[in-house]
Amino acid sequence: MDLEVRHLRALCAIADTGSLHRAARQLGVAQPSLSTQLRRIEQELGGALFVRARTGCRPTPLGRLVLSRARPLVADMRALVAEARAAAIGGAELRVGSTASKALAGWLRRLRGHGQDPTLHMNVSPNALLHMVAAGQLDVAFVHEVEGCPLRIPPELRLRVLMEREPQFVSLPTDHPAAAKAEVTLPDLADDRWMVDPTVDGEWDAVQRMFRAAGVSPHVLHGDYYTADALVATGEVVAVCQPTHPDSPTMAVRRLHGDPLGVRLLLAARTETDLDGVYPALEEAYGEVARQAPAYREWLEREGLEHDGERQPPVPALP
Repeated sequence: MDLEVRHLRALCAIADTGSLHRAARQLGVAQPSLSTQLRRIEQELGGALFVRARTGCRPTPLGRLVLSRARPLVADMRALVAEARAAAIGGAELRVGSTASKALAGWLRRLRGHGQDPTLHMNVSPNALLHMVAAGQLDVAFVHEVEGCPLRIPPELRLRVLMEREPQFVSLPTDHPAAAKAEVTLPDLADDRWMVDPTVDGEWDAVQRMFRAAGVSPHVLHGDYYTADALVATGEVVAVCQPTHPDSPTMAVRRLHGDPLGVRLLLAARTETDLDGVYPALEEAYGEVARQAPAYREWLEREGLEHDGERQPPVPALP
Protein backbone atom coordinates (compact mmCIF):
# COMPACT_ATOMS: atom_id res chain seq x y z
CA MET A 1 0.00 0.00 0.00
CA ASP A 2 1.48 3.35 -1.07
CA LEU A 3 0.45 6.31 1.04
CA GLU A 4 -1.51 8.99 -0.80
CA VAL A 5 -2.56 12.52 0.10
CA ARG A 6 -6.04 11.25 1.00
CA HIS A 7 -4.46 8.98 3.63
CA LEU A 8 -2.52 11.88 5.11
CA ARG A 9 -5.69 14.00 5.09
CA ALA A 10 -7.48 11.26 7.03
CA LEU A 11 -4.72 11.15 9.67
CA CYS A 12 -4.89 14.93 10.09
CA ALA A 13 -8.67 14.80 10.45
CA ILE A 14 -8.46 12.14 13.17
CA ALA A 15 -5.86 14.18 15.06
CA ASP A 16 -7.79 17.45 14.68
CA THR A 17 -11.14 16.04 15.80
CA GLY A 18 -9.82 13.55 18.37
CA SER A 19 -12.43 11.05 17.23
CA LEU A 20 -12.87 8.53 14.43
CA HIS A 21 -16.59 9.30 14.36
CA ARG A 22 -16.12 13.06 14.01
CA ALA A 23 -13.27 12.63 11.53
CA ALA A 24 -15.44 10.36 9.36
CA ARG A 25 -18.21 12.94 9.41
CA GLN A 26 -15.77 15.70 8.45
CA LEU A 27 -14.33 13.62 5.60
CA GLY A 28 -17.74 12.44 4.40
CA VAL A 29 -17.02 8.73 4.79
CA ALA A 30 -18.44 5.94 6.92
CA GLN A 31 -16.69 5.35 10.25
CA PRO A 32 -16.01 1.63 9.57
CA SER A 33 -14.35 2.60 6.29
CA LEU A 34 -12.14 5.16 8.05
CA SER A 35 -11.23 2.63 10.77
CA THR A 36 -10.19 0.10 8.13
CA GLN A 37 -8.16 2.74 6.32
CA LEU A 38 -6.37 3.68 9.53
CA ARG A 39 -5.46 0.05 10.26
CA ARG A 40 -3.98 -0.32 6.77
CA ILE A 41 -1.96 2.87 7.17
CA GLU A 42 -0.63 1.68 10.52
CA GLN A 43 0.31 -1.69 9.00
CA GLU A 44 2.14 0.11 6.19
CA LEU A 45 4.08 2.31 8.62
CA GLY A 46 4.77 -0.47 11.09
CA GLY A 47 3.14 0.85 14.26
CA ALA A 48 0.13 2.41 15.96
CA LEU A 49 -0.44 6.07 15.11
CA PHE A 50 -3.22 6.71 17.63
CA VAL A 51 -4.17 5.48 21.07
CA ARG A 52 -7.89 4.63 21.09
CA ALA A 53 -9.69 5.26 24.36
CA ARG A 54 -13.23 5.97 25.53
CA THR A 55 -12.35 9.67 25.56
CA GLY A 56 -11.22 9.61 21.91
CA CYS A 57 -8.06 9.20 19.85
CA ARG A 58 -4.72 10.81 20.60
CA PRO A 59 -1.49 10.48 18.58
CA THR A 60 1.26 8.12 19.69
CA PRO A 61 4.90 9.30 19.42
CA LEU A 62 5.00 7.68 15.96
CA GLY A 63 1.73 9.41 15.13
CA ARG A 64 3.10 12.81 16.11
CA LEU A 65 6.14 12.23 13.90
CA VAL A 66 3.98 11.29 10.90
CA LEU A 67 1.60 14.21 11.49
CA SER A 68 4.48 16.70 11.63
CA ARG A 69 5.38 15.72 8.06
CA ALA A 70 1.83 15.14 6.83
CA ARG A 71 0.33 18.52 7.75
CA PRO A 72 2.59 20.64 5.48
CA LEU A 73 2.01 18.22 2.58
CA VAL A 74 -1.77 18.36 3.01
CA ALA A 75 -1.69 22.17 3.27
CA ASP A 76 0.43 22.45 0.11
CA MET A 77 -1.96 20.20 -1.80
CA ARG A 78 -4.96 22.25 -0.62
CA ALA A 79 -3.27 25.42 -1.80
CA LEU A 80 -2.45 23.86 -5.17
CA VAL A 81 -6.05 22.72 -5.69
CA ALA A 82 -7.43 26.12 -4.65
CA GLU A 83 -5.10 28.02 -6.99
CA ALA A 84 -5.83 25.67 -9.88
CA ARG A 85 -9.59 26.03 -9.40
CA ALA A 86 -9.32 29.81 -9.20
CA ALA A 87 -7.30 29.88 -12.42
CA ALA A 88 -9.76 27.55 -14.16
CA ILE A 89 -12.74 29.83 -13.48
CA GLY A 90 -10.83 33.05 -13.97
CA GLY A 91 -11.46 34.14 -10.39
CA ALA A 92 -15.03 35.21 -11.25
CA GLU A 93 -16.94 32.96 -8.87
CA LEU A 94 -16.83 33.62 -5.12
CA ARG A 95 -17.71 30.51 -3.12
CA VAL A 96 -19.29 31.62 0.15
CA GLY A 97 -20.11 29.35 3.08
CA SER A 98 -22.22 30.38 6.04
CA THR A 99 -24.14 29.24 9.04
CA ALA A 100 -27.59 30.83 9.38
CA SER A 101 -27.59 34.62 9.70
CA LYS A 102 -30.06 37.42 9.05
CA ALA A 103 -27.15 39.38 7.54
CA LEU A 104 -26.63 36.85 4.77
CA ALA A 105 -29.06 38.29 2.20
CA GLY A 106 -27.67 41.80 2.53
CA TRP A 107 -24.11 40.53 2.33
CA LEU A 108 -24.71 38.62 -0.91
CA ARG A 109 -26.56 41.60 -2.38
CA ARG A 110 -23.64 43.91 -1.62
CA LEU A 111 -21.11 41.46 -3.05
CA ARG A 112 -23.05 41.29 -6.30
CA GLY A 113 -23.24 45.07 -6.33
CA HIS A 114 -19.43 45.16 -6.13
CA GLY A 115 -19.15 43.01 -9.25
CA GLN A 116 -18.56 39.71 -7.47
CA ASP A 117 -20.46 36.53 -8.31
CA PRO A 118 -21.15 34.71 -5.03
CA THR A 119 -22.45 31.18 -4.74
CA LEU A 120 -23.70 29.96 -1.38
CA HIS A 121 -23.17 26.80 0.67
CA MET A 122 -25.13 26.61 3.95
CA ASN A 123 -24.23 24.27 6.80
CA VAL A 124 -25.23 24.15 10.49
CA SER A 125 -21.66 23.06 11.34
CA PRO A 126 -19.11 25.89 11.53
CA ASN A 127 -16.33 23.31 11.78
CA ALA A 128 -17.38 21.69 8.51
CA LEU A 129 -17.38 25.07 6.75
CA LEU A 130 -13.93 25.98 8.08
CA HIS A 131 -12.49 22.73 6.82
CA MET A 132 -14.09 23.32 3.42
CA VAL A 133 -12.29 26.67 3.22
CA ALA A 134 -9.01 25.04 4.24
CA ALA A 135 -9.54 22.34 1.58
CA GLY A 136 -10.13 24.91 -1.14
CA GLN A 137 -13.79 23.99 -1.55
CA LEU A 138 -14.94 27.43 -0.36
CA ASP A 139 -13.30 30.83 -0.63
CA VAL A 140 -14.73 32.34 2.57
CA ALA A 141 -16.98 31.23 5.41
CA PHE A 142 -19.02 33.27 7.87
CA VAL A 143 -19.43 31.21 11.04
CA HIS A 144 -20.24 31.48 14.72
CA GLU A 145 -18.31 30.04 17.66
CA VAL A 146 -20.48 29.13 20.64
CA GLU A 147 -19.04 30.41 23.91
CA GLY A 148 -17.26 27.65 25.81
CA CYS A 149 -17.09 25.39 22.74
CA PRO A 150 -14.02 26.43 20.70
CA LEU A 151 -14.03 25.68 17.00
CA ARG A 152 -11.34 23.49 15.45
CA ILE A 153 -9.82 26.17 13.24
CA PRO A 154 -7.33 24.87 10.64
CA PRO A 155 -4.02 26.65 11.26
CA GLU A 156 -3.66 27.84 7.66
CA LEU A 157 -6.82 29.98 7.81
CA ARG A 158 -6.95 33.73 8.39
CA LEU A 159 -9.75 35.13 10.55
CA ARG A 160 -11.59 38.42 10.93
CA VAL A 161 -13.81 38.99 13.97
CA LEU A 162 -17.14 40.65 13.21
CA MET A 163 -18.45 40.51 16.79
CA GLU A 164 -16.33 39.34 19.71
CA ARG A 165 -19.46 38.40 21.65
CA GLU A 166 -22.95 38.46 20.20
CA PRO A 167 -25.50 37.78 22.96
CA GLN A 168 -28.13 35.20 22.16
CA PHE A 169 -31.72 36.21 22.83
CA VAL A 170 -34.85 34.12 23.27
CA SER A 171 -37.95 33.89 21.08
CA LEU A 172 -41.30 33.26 22.75
CA PRO A 173 -44.97 33.54 21.84
CA THR A 174 -46.31 37.09 21.99
CA ASP A 175 -49.01 36.00 24.45
CA HIS A 176 -46.45 34.50 26.85
CA PRO A 177 -46.51 36.35 30.22
CA ALA A 178 -42.75 37.03 29.98
CA ALA A 179 -43.20 38.74 26.60
CA ALA A 180 -44.51 41.79 28.45
CA LYS A 181 -40.97 42.36 29.78
CA ALA A 182 -38.11 43.93 27.86
CA GLU A 183 -35.76 41.42 29.47
CA VAL A 184 -36.63 37.93 30.70
CA THR A 185 -34.93 35.57 33.15
CA LEU A 186 -34.42 31.86 32.76
CA PRO A 187 -36.65 31.16 35.80
CA ASP A 188 -39.39 33.02 33.87
CA LEU A 189 -39.16 30.25 31.26
CA ALA A 190 -38.33 27.26 33.48
CA ASP A 191 -41.75 25.66 32.98
CA ASP A 192 -41.69 26.04 29.20
CA ARG A 193 -40.59 23.51 26.63
CA TRP A 194 -37.42 24.64 24.84
CA MET A 195 -36.30 23.61 21.38
CA VAL A 196 -32.59 23.24 20.64
CA ASP A 197 -30.83 22.05 17.49
CA PRO A 198 -28.25 19.47 18.69
CA THR A 199 -26.56 19.32 15.28
CA VAL A 200 -25.18 22.86 15.64
CA ASP A 201 -21.58 22.61 16.89
CA GLY A 202 -21.50 23.37 20.62
CA GLU A 203 -25.11 24.50 20.90
CA TRP A 204 -26.51 21.67 23.01
CA ASP A 205 -23.66 21.74 25.53
CA ALA A 206 -23.78 25.52 25.88
CA VAL A 207 -27.55 25.60 26.46
CA GLN A 208 -27.30 22.85 29.07
CA ARG A 209 -24.53 24.77 30.88
CA MET A 210 -26.72 27.86 30.82
CA PHE A 211 -29.60 25.95 32.42
CA ARG A 212 -27.37 24.43 35.10
CA ALA A 213 -25.88 27.80 35.99
CA ALA A 214 -29.39 29.24 36.42
CA GLY A 215 -30.58 26.26 38.47
CA VAL A 216 -33.38 25.36 36.06
CA SER A 217 -34.12 22.12 34.24
CA PRO A 218 -36.76 22.72 31.56
CA HIS A 219 -37.99 20.08 29.16
CA VAL A 220 -35.92 20.27 25.96
CA LEU A 221 -37.01 19.14 22.50
CA HIS A 222 -34.65 18.48 19.60
CA GLY A 223 -35.33 20.23 16.32
CA ASP A 224 -33.94 22.67 13.79
CA TYR A 225 -34.53 26.38 14.28
CA TYR A 226 -36.87 26.73 11.31
CA THR A 227 -39.17 24.25 13.04
CA ALA A 228 -38.61 26.08 16.32
CA ASP A 229 -39.88 29.34 14.79
CA ALA A 230 -43.10 27.63 13.72
CA LEU A 231 -43.61 26.05 17.14
CA VAL A 232 -42.82 29.29 19.00
CA ALA A 233 -45.47 31.04 16.91
CA THR A 234 -48.08 28.47 17.96
CA GLY A 235 -47.09 28.58 21.63
CA GLU A 236 -45.52 25.11 21.75
CA VAL A 237 -41.94 26.06 22.67
CA VAL A 238 -39.48 28.85 23.38
CA ALA A 239 -36.04 28.90 21.76
CA VAL A 240 -32.66 30.55 21.79
CA CYS A 241 -32.35 32.87 18.80
CA GLN A 242 -29.99 35.38 17.23
CA PRO A 243 -30.52 38.95 18.47
CA THR A 244 -31.09 40.10 14.87
CA HIS A 245 -34.19 37.88 14.65
CA PRO A 246 -37.18 40.18 14.05
CA ASP A 247 -40.35 40.30 16.12
CA SER A 248 -43.57 39.23 14.42
CA PRO A 249 -47.27 39.32 15.31
CA THR A 250 -46.91 35.81 16.79
CA MET A 251 -43.34 35.91 18.12
CA ALA A 252 -41.51 38.18 20.57
CA VAL A 253 -37.69 38.35 20.72
CA ARG A 254 -36.36 39.30 24.13
CA ARG A 255 -33.01 39.73 25.79
CA LEU A 256 -32.05 37.14 28.44
CA HIS A 257 -31.10 38.71 31.75
CA GLY A 258 -27.35 38.70 32.25
CA ASP A 259 -26.66 37.63 28.66
CA PRO A 260 -25.83 34.04 29.74
CA LEU A 261 -25.18 32.73 26.23
CA GLY A 262 -23.01 34.28 23.55
CA VAL A 263 -21.27 33.51 20.28
CA ARG A 264 -18.28 34.97 18.46
CA LEU A 265 -18.89 35.85 14.81
CA LEU A 266 -15.98 35.07 12.50
CA LEU A 267 -15.14 35.40 8.83
CA ALA A 268 -12.54 32.90 7.61
CA ALA A 269 -10.48 32.69 4.42
CA ARG A 270 -7.10 31.40 3.31
CA THR A 271 -5.57 34.84 2.77
CA GLU A 272 -5.91 38.36 4.14
CA THR A 273 -6.65 39.52 0.60
CA ASP A 274 -9.68 37.23 0.45
CA LEU A 275 -10.89 38.70 3.75
CA ASP A 276 -10.35 42.29 2.64
CA GLY A 277 -12.45 41.69 -0.46
CA VAL A 278 -15.61 40.61 1.40
CA TYR A 279 -15.43 41.81 5.01
CA PRO A 280 -16.63 45.43 4.49
CA ALA A 281 -19.80 44.20 2.75
CA LEU A 282 -20.46 41.76 5.59
CA GLU A 283 -19.98 44.45 8.21
CA GLU A 284 -22.42 46.75 6.43
CA ALA A 285 -25.01 43.98 6.07
CA TYR A 286 -24.72 43.04 9.74
CA GLY A 287 -25.08 46.67 10.79
CA GLU A 288 -28.23 46.93 8.68
CA VAL A 289 -30.00 43.98 10.31
CA ALA A 290 -28.78 45.04 13.78
CA ARG A 291 -30.40 48.44 13.35
CA GLN A 292 -33.66 46.79 12.26
CA ALA A 293 -33.90 44.73 15.48
CA PRO A 294 -35.05 47.11 18.25
CA ALA A 295 -34.02 44.97 21.23
CA TYR A 296 -30.58 44.31 19.79
CA ARG A 297 -30.09 47.92 18.72
CA GLU A 298 -30.85 48.98 22.29
CA TRP A 299 -28.38 46.41 23.64
CA LEU A 300 -25.62 47.61 21.30
CA GLU A 301 -26.20 51.24 22.23
CA ARG A 302 -26.20 50.39 25.93
CA GLU A 303 -22.95 48.47 25.56
CA GLY A 304 -21.38 51.26 23.51
CA LEU A 305 -21.04 48.98 20.46
CA GLU A 306 -23.18 50.74 17.87
CA HIS A 307 -22.66 48.61 14.79
CA ASP A 308 -23.17 51.00 11.92
CA GLY A 309 -21.93 50.18 8.46
CA GLU A 310 -20.48 53.71 8.18
CA ARG A 311 -18.37 53.29 11.32
CA GLN A 312 -15.38 51.25 12.35
CA PRO A 313 -16.07 47.72 13.62
CA PRO A 314 -16.68 47.44 17.39
CA VAL A 315 -13.82 44.97 17.79
CA PRO A 316 -10.41 44.87 16.10
CA ALA A 317 -9.56 42.31 13.47
CA LEU A 318 -7.38 39.41 14.50
CA PRO A 319 -3.75 39.77 13.47
